Amino acid sequence: MKSLELHQLYRGKIEIVPKVPITGLDDFSIWYTPGVAEPSKRIYQEGDDLSFEYTWRWNTAVVVSDGTRVLGLGGIGPAAALPVMEGKALLFKYLGGVDAIPLVVGERDPDKFIYIVKALEPSFGAVNLEDIESPKCFYILERLQEILDIPVWHDDQQGTALVTIAGLLNALKIVGKKIGDARIVLFGAGAANICTYKYLKAVGAKPGNIVVVDSKGPLHRGRADLEEMKRGNPWKYRIAVESNAEEVRDVAKAFEGADVVIAASSPGPGVIKKDWIRSMNKDAIVFAEANPVPEIWPWEAKEAGARIVATGRSDFPNQINNSLGFPAVFRGVLTVRARKMTDEMFLAAAHAIARYTEETGLHEDRIVPAMQETEMYVREAIAVAEKAMELGYARRKMSRSELEKEIREAIERPRRFMEMALRENLVKRWR
Repeated sequence: MKSLELHQLYRGKIEIVPKVPITGLDDFSIWYTPGVAEPSKRIYQEGDDLSFEYTWRWNTAVVVSDGTRVLGLGGIGPAAALPVMEGKALLFKYLGGVDAIPLVVGERDPDKFIYIVKALEPSFGAVNLEDIESPKCFYILERLQEILDIPVWHDDQQGTALVTIAGLLNALKIVGKKIGDARIVLFGAGAANICTYKYLKAVGAKPGNIVVVDSKGPLHRGRADLEEMKRGNPWKYRIAVESNAEEVRDVAKAFEGADVVIAASSPGPGVIKKDWIRSMNKDAIVFAEANPVPEIWPWEAKEAGARIVATGRSDFPNQINNSLGFPAVFRGVLTVRARKMTDEMFLAAAHAIARYTEETGLHEDRIVPAMQETEMYVREAIAVAEKAMELGYARRKMSRSELEKEIREAIERPRRFMEMALRENLVKRWR
């Protein structure tokens, strides 16, 4: 298999290279001892925030996982999760200019995991939680957001939800429907859709118009497992008691008269039935985001009457790809040295993606941009940075022109380095 062959060939996707000029061994008297003592003393005397000015901390995120829910592979453990974390770090750098360190942790206990990440805080400017099983991922995220003085993000929650919301806002524009009127089915009740539910409310969807379906059927106030849910997964419990105003109890019924289905569940095909799509309203919107195979093939959804279809795959139109979100969000918060990430900042990112798409050509097969559209990352990062400053979470205050200059340079720099490395054969081509 080509992927296996290439991973073995390169033995890792990222490496550390010097950022400062070294023309002779005398330079180390500046970069290491004795010169390095000066910034260390200054940080000690004036406070830890100064480490953002004197070290790489300002631009460095940790990509941390316990390997309990990796891509579509499940609980394969930390060592097996490392190739995925490396890939994430590569995307951080190439798309957002962010130095990201892949870190897998051999600890499944959520409180011990939290302790480990908290202990690592002085080394990093932000935290990206990755591939952690539900429901403990919600607890870990909320607790770390409370106790850390740097931004914390869980890409399986906020990343998927952010890009989904951006795509949905644009899809609704095309079909001429308002989100406040839309009847929405969230098919799957894991990390992505529980977070999407929260963001849907934030952009104007009515909880009563949303039906969330898990492996046992629609969530509703009369579910037999409600008390068990309340104890074991309070995040899902809150959805059960406030959504689904009509208390729909059958999956097929949930689709009847729906305007939108957002699926983040088990890989298909055939997980979502064509008959269910046929029963939806005219101009239905279908997001089938499971990988590697969507819950229903796009052409099947179209044959059943869907007007706009999105998936998680790059070989179909309208890829709902987390990579449209996290590189720019982290670029924005790191540029202004933010202390927190908030829902307002994520929504600013979603609206920036939606606006950029509309300005550059919105149509049924392009409700979100493609990964190679660099300008989108610049605009999204600026929107996040400005919102962080507006909310009072930024350590730095910058004008829009200063933001754009610094963000654009950071995002374009890795591409220039790659061109040089390929030209000089420092990175060998494989095709």
